[in-house]
Amino acid sequence: MNQALALIAIVVRDYDEAIDFYVNKLNFALIEDSYQPEQDKRWVVVKPVGDGNTSLLLARASNAHQESYVGDQAGGRVFLFLRTDDFWRDYNNLVERGIEFAREPKEAPYGIVAVFKDLYGNLWDLVQFTDGRT
Repeated sequence: MNQALALIAIVVRDYDEAIDFYVNKLNFALIEDSYQPEQDKRWVVVKPVGDGNTSLLLARASNAHQESYVGDQAGGRVFLFLRTDDFWRDYNNLVERGIEFAREPKEAPYGIVAVFKDLYGNLWDLVQFTDGRT
């Protein structure tokens, strides 16, 4: 058996503001942005640069219930983990682009990590593993 996570859906308020954040602030690649007329929505996929395979599906909230989860997809816990091969390069680039960090960089037994907020307040780890995990 060979399985892998392909897409992770993240609820967003607006497609275009989310694309702008992920592409221009986090430096993700826009993989697809196509209109789905049968559902009157867009299929928007972004992906971190590099050799990873997991992408984010930017899913616009379509009702009040979904809107209530924008920015709180994990109940205030770190939701996603952005692995890097050069922590300080990426940390400094994110700071220069105005990304807000909720927790400053620290050395941990597994590597270097800092927590940042996406445009809606979801928490992410920026992490460079130094203990051999990928």
